[in-house]
Amino acid sequence: MKAVVYSRTGGPEVLEFVNRELPAVEAGEVRVRIAVSGVNPTDWKSRSGAAGGSGAAVEVDPEQVPNQDGAGVVDAIGLGVTRFAVGDRVWLRDSAFQRPTGTAAEYTVLPDHLVNPLPDGVSFDVGASLGIPALTAHRALTARESGPARLSPGSLVGTTVLVTGGAGAVGHAAIQLAVWAGATVITTVSSARKADLAAAAGAHHIVNYRSEDVVARVKEIAPRGVEIVVEVNPLANIADDIAVITRGGTVAIYVADEPDEIPVPARASMVKNVRLQFVLTYTTSEVEKANAVAAVTAAAAAGALEVDDDHGLPLTRFTLAETAAAHEAVEGGAVGKVLIDVAGL
Repeated sequence: MKAVVYSRTGGPEVLEFVNRELPAVEAGEVRVRIAVSGVNPTDWKSRSGAAGGSGAAVEVDPEQVPNQDGAGVVDAIGLGVTRFAVGDRVWLRDSAFQRPTGTAAEYTVLPDHLVNPLPDGVSFDVGASLGIPALTAHRALTARESGPARLSPGSLVGTTVLVTGGAGAVGHAAIQLAVWAGATVITTVSSARKADLAAAAGAHHIVNYRSEDVVARVKEIAPRGVEIVVEVNPLANIADDIAVITRGGTVAIYVADEPDEIPVPARASMVKNVRLQFVLTYTTSEVEKANAVAAVTAAAAAGALEVDDDHGLPLTRFTLAETAAAHEAVEGGAVGKVLIDVAGL
């Protein structure tokens, strides 16, 4: 099979396009023929050594196939697997987290609990865009102590959500899931183009933080404050978040970039009994992950998590042999979602 691998951390140049043997399937495992692989910031950070390390080049053994997210068709099942049959359409999560079996390959083998049914009518493009962004967004939207543990239609009715960076992949998924669940959604963007994308995703109110006073505008829209903030740049925004959140509200933080330290307005946060909830989808509890997978799959089946320009998430496509260029695009801040076409299924 064709695959992309790296045996040491570093820049995109460490990625090699190679031939490898078709991986065997053990008990409890599923082999999937990958149609589309999704690229996220976590993928290039892991490849570079920046995620959880010093950034210095280190040897990787066994060699690593990158990319956490993907979608495709079940090719083989191991002993004891009853959830799937050969030919089932599926989406994958956490494929390369603490295992070498990412989705930048024609086939990957995973424990069956990391493989999820892809509903009829949901494209492989959507399936490959669900894992990191949508599961992160779901946890952020359910982090409020008095809120639902699993999103569903109507579960956020009466709730106002502020999504910062609504044109990014996590922000886009947060807008879509919050709207699907019945929330009123405010989002911040940095340009007219990104405002158009956020509107296409379904945001009800859009604030350009470069030309508007975010706190004043959000308070005008939600005088009693917002219940949930989905925050991807807390270093820049935490003071504004605390200013606009309601008493007992939650700021759910997904840190996309460095630096790591965040100065928090402690007194203002105490007065409002604010919860700061940091989110990393890999290490959420099994219950939280199961709720997220179930809700995200249901939302996708309902057509609530579509991707492309018309739905607010432009797609940039590469071939499997161009995986290094795909990583470069994400690292360079490509707007929208970067996908790798692996097999024509």
